[in-house]
Amino acid sequence: MLVGAVLGAVGVTAGGAIATYTLVGGGTEYAKVVAVQPVNETIKTPRQVCKDVVVTKQAPVKDEHQITGTVIGALAGGLLGNQVGGGTGKKVATVAGAAAGGYAGNKVQENMQESDTYQTTETRCSTVTDTSEKLVGYDVKYELDGQVNQVRMDYDPGSKIPLDEQGRLILSQQAQ
Repeated sequence: MLVGAVLGAVGVTAGGAIATYTLVGGGTEYAKVVAVQPVNETIKTPRQVCKDVVVTKQAPVKDEHQITGTVIGALAGGLLGNQVGGGTGKKVATVAGAAAGGYAGNKVQENMQESDTYQTTETRCSTVTDTSEKLVGYDVKYELDGQVNQVRMDYDPGSKIPLDEQGRLILSQQAQ
């Protein structure tokens, strides 16, 4: 009797399992994954890079027309010209000395002003672009009913993709 009860229980359990399997449609169906290719997107991010550089600048000119140099040169030239000759020649030498001294003084002051420089530090900035790769999904080739198709998924499905009751791919990872 015990043997009969055990055999009966086994029979009922097996029958229930077969009935459930038939009602559900033979269990979960899958599409076979043939290939998976990650899809990346290049992200370009601009950023500013600044650095301090030493810059040489012209000092501000206080006497733009070199009047001081001209006057001092003319006085010195006139004094030197006054030392030469006598009478009318002395006057001509004084005037010529003053003119030559004025011109020379003007040029000396001009050269001094051009070479009067100073150095300062300035911040110089430029824009550089950083690039990086971002994974945006996976191109998945799969085989279903003898046909090979492709779909983009947001995760790597592994070796198979589950199907829903109507035989459509379940593409979201939560459904697994």
